[in-house]
Amino acid sequence: MQEDMLEQLQLQRFLILAGKWKCYPKSSLVGGVTSPGLGRSIYLKLPKTLQVSESSIPHSQPFGHRYAPNCSAKNKIFTTDFLDQPKSSQSGSHPQYLYLYVFLSAIFCVEVIFVAFGCWFVLRKEGKQLTGVWPAEVGYEMITNHFRRYTYKELQRATRKFKDQIGCGASGIVYKGVLKDKRVVAVKRLADINQGEEEFQHELSVIGKIYHMNLVRVWGFCSDGPHRILVLEYVENASLDKTLFSSKAPQILLEWNQRFKVALGVAKGLAYLHHECLEWVIHCDLKPENILLDENLEPKITDFGLAKLVNRGGSNKNVSRVRGTRGYIAPEWVSGHPITAKVDVYSFGVVLLELLKGARVSDWASNADEEVETVLGRVVRMLTENLMLELEGSQQLWVADFIDLRLNSQFDNLQARMMVKLAVSCVEEDGRKRPTMENVVQMLLSVA
Repeated sequence: MQEDMLEQLQLQRFLILAGKWKCYPKSSLVGGVTSPGLGRSIYLKLPKTLQVSESSIPHSQPFGHRYAPNCSAKNKIFTTDFLDQPKSSQSGSHPQYLYLYVFLSAIFCVEVIFVAFGCWFVLRKEGKQLTGVWPAEVGYEMITNHFRRYTYKELQRATRKFKDQIGCGASGIVYKGVLKDKRVVAVKRLADINQGEEEFQHELSVIGKIYHMNLVRVWGFCSDGPHRILVLEYVENASLDKTLFSSKAPQILLEWNQRFKVALGVAKGLAYLHHECLEWVIHCDLKPENILLDENLEPKITDFGLAKLVNRGGSNKNVSRVRGTRGYIAPEWVSGHPITAKVDVYSFGVVLLELLKGARVSDWASNADEEVETVLGRVVRMLTENLMLELEGSQQLWVADFIDLRLNSQFDNLQARMMVKLAVSCVEEDGRKRPTMENVVQMLLSVA
């Protein structure tokens, strides 16, 4: 029978298991498994050209006719040769990979279910606190930009029914509050807001995405019925006016380097609003009261309750009511000229002069009847003349005479001259002649 099997052209080797009467043809010699307890014989079909010594090939005892193995087709077992078989046969012969894929898929499905359940639980919890707001929308806002809508009851609890008042202005009253996450915030109840619900939410959605180190962060808002409330970043120190203009001995006297840092920081904040936002944001009421100082005396512009959004390339006809504080209002508010970002440039120029002098422009009046606009015009003409004389080389000490006397002449002369030049150019009556806030930042950085 061995001779019959060796005659098969496709068969190169087969195995006979002793005592079982079975023949197992083998397609390849792989595996390396040994079974010393079982007697077996391996028959190899070799080419005639291969010169192999007869004595080098091990032989087993030949089987007799009685013990002839059964080599029927049903007893054929072929092993898999990974080098010769296609990939499809490999996967079929290794079912353990299928089990691995099923196991990993099951783990993935379980994780997806847990994540989905967690999101549903969080959004459901937040949704209970919001009236008429879809929970998924609120969750998306919280995740994307940390800007969210609060209910009136939430802010009542945060401010202990609006007891801790920390500020008051024409645009509203500011209270100190503590949110559920222990975050300290400033809660501002806006006054004289005639906007509809949709317009108010649109403006706040834009302002809520604004983030700059020199701008107070808006964390959220409330628009329940007649209530229009902003939730703002809380800044530890007082506003610039309390530090700069206090009639009593101030706790903090702003040294020259601190004043220059305030000027540069405010300029950067305005430049961001005017040039880097998707929509132009005009503050409309820049003044020392709306410039807060943090623990490092870094300035932060606040009071976006009066901020006005203007579409790039759009019309400004909807800006009709005069906004701002007397003494800081640009002439175009009264003259009827188009309102642009240059109104903030004008206000910045006035703030620069007050930083230099350490006093309000209104306090420079020669008599009680002199209007603040008249005072400002007189001061600007005087500074312009001094700048002209300096160019001619006949005036050298005018800067020291103008700077705050409390500094005891401890200031940077180059920086002071640059700030005076910028202030004069920023308060030009013709808005087209005023520099942009980007230009102002560049000029201040040139002497920093």
